[in-house]
Amino acid sequence: MVLRFPVHQCAIGWQEQPVVCFQFYKRMKQLVRGSKVIWTDDTPVKLQDRDHERNIRTGRVWVYIGDSENPLTVFDFTDSRKRDGPLNFLQDFSGFLQADAFSGYDCIFAGGKVQEVACWAHARRKFFDALSTNSAACSTGLRMIGELYAVEKRTHDFSELQRLNERKSECAPILMRIKEWLDQQKLVSLPKSPFGKAVTYALNNWAALNRYLEDGALTIDNNRSERALRATAVGRKNWLFMDSMDGGKNAAIITSLIASCKAHNVNPREYLTDVLTKLARGTTDLDALLPHMWQPTCT
Repeated sequence: MVLRFPVHQCAIGWQEQPVVCFQFYKRMKQLVRGSKVIWTDDTPVKLQDRDHERNIRTGRVWVYIGDSENPLTVFDFTDSRKRDGPLNFLQDFSGFLQADAFSGYDCIFAGGKVQEVACWAHARRKFFDALSTNSAACSTGLRMIGELYAVEKRTHDFSELQRLNERKSECAPILMRIKEWLDQQKLVSLPKSPFGKAVTYALNNWAALNRYLEDGALTIDNNRSERALRATAVGRKNWLFMDSMDGGKNAAIITSLIASCKAHNVNPREYLTDVLTKLARGTTDLDALLPHMWQPTCT
């Protein structure tokens, strides 16, 4: 996406605008890393590389979403899915990290400062995909997972403390039933069957799947990260590939600003035009100009 700002409306030159956006991006990263909870996910994109076979290799777009205290959406771009990407981004982070069961996060959890929160939507999806091979058993699992989601739907507008109390009183017994059922199914299911793999996935991630009972700020799944990456999934069908690492990094910066604007019902064009104008006029309070804090100029 190319955003053009009318020269007569913005006194900051074209060459300065990327620098300004980068300063916002750095601050957004800092704030997100200060969250108690971060939601993260990633998706592949093609990266042009003249030294690679067919001139293309697979890069990665990552998303990191802050909690209610730091409600910003920040993207990152790396040239692979190696653990270095999230490890570098999440340096100094301490809290809960909600993600899929990607092994690249293991080094982050190993230190003990970051607690893994797994995604029940991932667990549910595996049982759903196995329905055609074991309808009766999968339906039982899906029904019990549905009970967990029913509690989340009912408590959506509760305070974090109220939601936590409801989870402990209502979800804890459901989770006990699910665990007993999984242990039984483990004994009778074929390990390599779709259903068997669904059971194994849930058991292997059981502690992390239960962690959302520890804090009302946590969510039952990681769907908000998946939703944030939809624009990238749609976009890559149009722009096809990143032309370079710098191009990918720059795309991450502008996408972070746009996604954070949209999360707060802010028009990205109006926001960027107004912010660049304010900076040109001498405004120095960067935090007041971030998407979740921004107030448009009165006309």
